[in-house]
Amino acid sequence: MKNCKGKVLIAVTNDISSDERIRKVSEHLNSKGYEIVNYGRELFDTFDIKTNYKIIRKKHLFNNNFLFYAEFNIRLLYFILINKFDYILSNDLDTLPSCFLGSKVKNVKLIYDSHEYFTEVPELQNRNFVRGFWLLIERVLLPKVKYSMTVSQSIANDYRSKYGVNMLVVRNLPILAKNKVIEKVEIPTKNKFILYQGVLNPGRGIKPMIDALKILTDIDLVIVGYGKVKDELIAYAKNKNLEKRVHFLGRVPYNKLINYSNVALIGMVLEEPFGKSFEYSLPNKLFDFIHAELPIIAAPIKEVKRIVEDYKIGLLIKDYSAESIAEVVNKLTFDDDLRLQIIENQKKAKIELCWENEVILIDNYFN
Repeated sequence: MKNCKGKVLIAVTNDISSDERIRKVSEHLNSKGYEIVNYGRELFDTFDIKTNYKIIRKKHLFNNNFLFYAEFNIRLLYFILINKFDYILSNDLDTLPSCFLGSKVKNVKLIYDSHEYFTEVPELQNRNFVRGFWLLIERVLLPKVKYSMTVSQSIANDYRSKYGVNMLVVRNLPILAKNKVIEKVEIPTKNKFILYQGVLNPGRGIKPMIDALKILTDIDLVIVGYGKVKDELIAYAKNKNLEKRVHFLGRVPYNKLINYSNVALIGMVLEEPFGKSFEYSLPNKLFDFIHAELPIIAAPIKEVKRIVEDYKIGLLIKDYSAESIAEVVNKLTFDDDLRLQIIENQKKAKIELCWENEVILIDNYFN
């Protein structure tokens, strides 16, 4: 690369092909003249993506639990030690051990990006030993990282309170599309539908929404995404005799999601307050729905509530009961004036809430 400003390793345990934040950061730094190398893992349903930078995806012997994290970090550390980089961008706590050690051995600038409040995720609740291990990693390493950022102000505030670190807040906002390219997609229902998009993990509000379908008429739920509770959700819908109204479309490339938002009735952002990770979260889909001009039904968790109320881009539920959810869905469905006002508010909000305005915050970390 001519006039290269430096070589940046960006490490993440996620599948790079579906991590939109990694892609956006990589493209931004690449456009600024940095040579980018993404390092991640290859899963059975990984799909190829075209980029102007290098992507390395490793198959692992283990893909779950402690053995995966141990294998990933050992292999990542080896990769750092045998290659030359000017910057290492560690994404989430599960990449930090190898990135931290590698940066010290090679005397390379380390930047840490916390995509979520890792030690507070629902998957670690009631798993005291595992959570204790990651809390130890967090407590030992995070205060030693000079340059760090995260996705919401609430997470940054908590880390400052616990460890005295000052994290830059870089929200995971969409790129402002100048000309949307909409493609026709096959939807397995003729009914109007509520759209869920994202990872299928516990606490995403999908079960409460399925419960609400019992009360709603001629409205289905379409789920775009993948994750470990997919089979559990399929069984749950079947147990409620709603399998014909809950449609699982599987994994879809990020740039294709707009095709589903374009024909949906409502976008759902119903994360449940299962620990601080969810309470402080700003889900990507919240902003994706704003940019798609899709009215939103949202949970009253702290950061989401602030966006919904400040920009008036949807309605909040009172609680997670079927009745409360159905009441909001009906309001968003049948109040035409409200829908039109929400869409007008979203047109204005997305001009402010876009990646172009947010990403410039990280430039001072790379110099």
